Amino acid sequence: MQVQTISIDGPFIIKPSIFSDSRGYFYESYNEFNYKNSGIDFNFVQDNQSCSQKGTIRGLHFQAPPFDQGKLVRVIKGAVVDVVVDIRKNSPTYGKHFSVELNEDNHLQFWIPPGFAHGFETLADNTIFLYKCTNVYNKASEGGLLWNDPELGIQWQTKQALVSEKDELLPLFKNFNSPF
Repeated sequence: MQVQTISIDGPFIIKPSIFSDSRGYFYESYNEFNYKNSGIDFNFVQDNQSCSQKGTIRGLHFQAPPFDQGKLVRVIKGAVVDVVVDIRKNSPTYGKHFSVELNEDNHLQFWIPPGFAHGFETLADNTIFLYKCTNVYNKASEGGLLWNDPELGIQWQTKQALVSEKDELLPLFKNFNSPF
């Protein structure tokens, strides 16, 4: 597997080694030893999976301490543009975002440590998205940022996004007090 750093310190992209032949392909989607050697030294305690239609935007979500979560995410079927926003107050990239396309063909994974708001936009119908989380879900600790906040400047591809009512009510970045 190859690890690729990004323009924001903390998250990184993982490109697994794919073994293909006439039958299809095989790869290790997770190996604790290899991931620890790559800097992901966390105990994953919960897996989540979602299925979304094309044009769905989920996010931008996080959980506050002490229930903050690191996430190892990937697409099983379909495609997404995956987005993180740095919400670490003392970070030189506070308020900056990064996006990467994850899809069933490139098999990329994205490591998102605590201290980032996370969301994605689906590019295909019936996209199946998997999250490995380092902490359990805790409703009282959930938070987020408004997905289409102009101050964040995220360039979503979807013009008519399918967004939950809850996500439409998340705060603007300028009104946000980060717990990180």
